Amino acid sequence: MPAPALSPSWAGVHPDVWQADALAGAPARVLATGDSLLDAQLPGGGWPLGALSEILQPPGVHSEWRLLLPALARSGSGAVVLVGAPQIPFGPALGAQGLDPQRLLWVAAQAGAQRLWATEQALRCADVDAVLAWLETVRADQLRRLQMAAAEYTKLLFVLRPERAHGESSPAALRLWAAPAADQGDALEVRALKRRGPPLSQALHLAARPSRLARLLAASQFMSSHALDRTSASV
Repeated sequence: MPAPALSPSWAGVHPDVWQADALAGAPARVLATGDSLLDAQLPGGGWPLGALSEILQPPGVHSEWRLLLPALARSGSGAVVLVGAPQIPFGPALGAQGLDPQRLLWVAAQAGAQRLWATEQALRCADVDAVLAWLETVRADQLRRLQMAAAEYTKLLFVLRPERAHGESSPAALRLWAAPAADQGDALEVRALKRRGPPLSQALHLAARPSRLARLLAASQFMSSHALDRTSASV
């Protein structure tokens, strides 16, 4: 009778080696996303520093600020570079949620080659904490070059792409799909398309507004309704 096969022992294995049925730890630093539900599903518990994170979205959808703003607000005091952003960011709204508008640097590059060049240069700049790049069409080798620059300088790098890129090869360490959740108020639906760990079978539904802002809005609505009640009672 043949000897029974022995299960492999993972004792003493380098922490960078991970089992496919378990969520990997983070070999480098991470920055918490600001949402505990999302952190629990990401290797290391947050956005990876020194790695490419890719966000895919449906046509006409721009939920990147909902998803990334809490982390960007706590990413440091250096510049947050926006390469090819589809709209000029509204500074007062971002400032109200913790991101100093003075940190924003908007690069209005149009051609794909210009955006790639600007993104790589921004990653190499010591005064930059995070880079967001909107890239419609990009090759895997071009993304790999950005990944290498992010790793060399330990930067936060987010590449925003259309959801049609789902079937394309990507060297991203983390790949998510995000869009407003249907029939769930202002919730945000997030799916993990690629992560170091087992597939995530169900989508996550994240509250779009920071909890502090939600409390302020609720209090404001409560005070307004009571003011209307007092006014109607005195008429």
